[in-house]
Amino acid sequence: MDPIASWQAAHDRVTDLVAVLGDAQLATRVPACPDWTVRDLLSHVVGLGSDVLAGDEPDDHHEAWTRAQVEARADRSARELLAEWADVAQRLPAWMQEHGSRPLNDVVIHEQDLRGALGVPGGRASDGLVIVRERMAERLGRTLAATDLPPLALEESPQPGRPSWSWCSAGAAADAAVLLRASGFDLARALTSRRTAAQLRNWTVRGDVAPYLDAFAGLGPLPSEPLPE
Repeated sequence: MDPIASWQAAHDRVTDLVAVLGDAQLATRVPACPDWTVRDLLSHVVGLGSDVLAGDEPDDHHEAWTRAQVEARADRSARELLAEWADVAQRLPAWMQEHGSRPLNDVVIHEQDLRGALGVPGGRASDGLVIVRERMAERLGRTLAATDLPPLALEESPQPGRPSWSWCSAGAAADAAVLLRASGFDLARALTSRRTAAQLRNWTVRGDVAPYLDAFAGLGPLPSEPLPE
């Protein structure tokens, strides 16, 4: 799987998704990012790429940085935002070749946030989502390695005709003290702090997930209600 090609594919999917929206849809609140509308979230996605190219990317992607991306584009139309993003898309692949493909994470995560807000499913089995799921699992593993919690395993529910994804923070999944089983898509969303504590508990088929909930909140507080995507 090519993460740079996956970024371009996600860019194209989001562009196609947003290009046909009217003002009312652009003003829709995004449940996964409740402080933002669809247009605000698009401003962030575009602004992140622009800032990365400009050499302005803090390690923690803090709130003030992302808020500034939205505020700087408050008077731009969706067409203008997409035009800026098209320019970013011409230059960002070369930047990623040299510096790494971490911008993929942001666009893949927020593609699903946008789709949930708009009620337009898609991209659930994209190469980009598979790559980001693995990256976020590795991040969770690093978080858990700094604790004294026993190993945690994630297991994709069996799918006919293809192998299921699995992951364990240490050792073999069969030996993990805690095991969660859900769809590969839901596990990807859980790893990006987009699933509730109740959902994580419902997917627990062995052990107790409660001590691990803070680790699942690595990108922000877990939602209090299930998200639409």
